[in-house]
Amino acid sequence: MTRAWEALLPAGPESARGASPDAILQDGCRAGNRASFEELYRVHGARMKSIASRVLGDRTEAEDAVQDAFVNIFRSASGFQGRSRFSTWIYRVVVNACHDRLRRRRETVPLDLPGVENETLAATGSGDPAIRVALEKGIGSLPARQRSAFVLFAVEGFSHREISDILGVSVGSSKTLVFEAKRRLARILERRVPPREEPS
Repeated sequence: MTRAWEALLPAGPESARGASPDAILQDGCRAGNRASFEELYRVHGARMKSIASRVLGDRTEAEDAVQDAFVNIFRSASGFQGRSRFSTWIYRVVVNACHDRLRRRRETVPLDLPGVENETLAATGSGDPAIRVALEKGIGSLPARQRSAFVLFAVEGFSHREISDILGVSVGSSKTLVFEAKRRLARILERRVPPREEPS
């Protein structure tokens, strides 16, 4: 099925310039090459959807955010200056699209965050259902930047350097956002998870 953003793309031969697949992809997208944008979606689309789903807490809205991101990428790729990695810039665009939707929504993200619990619980070393529910609710209640930094770091495995580029903050700010998110989640768990009864 043709994706909506593909209708915007011009047809053209794939770029041959660049010493690596990423460089070729970057050059093709900057030139407005349809095949390069299709390859960009194939390579990065699934992870973009994963990030958007976890930040927004809604798969349908995440699909829309990724569509918005690809439209913005298409419109802006020709002006990409190369100050960061092309892939980093792509994830910045999708996170910004998510933040735009959160600002428009102006309400708490739904508490059911699909797909978050497995990775997050693996990081905490617990499969307790009470902890799972509390974590889902806690992540949904984090401020947008804390939530994005936490998802990118704890779930998606980005480094603080990559997160700093994606969110447009310093490495120190990225570490602070993740630290504050973890501290807030710890407090939520302390309040919401009932203490275990010691065996008699």
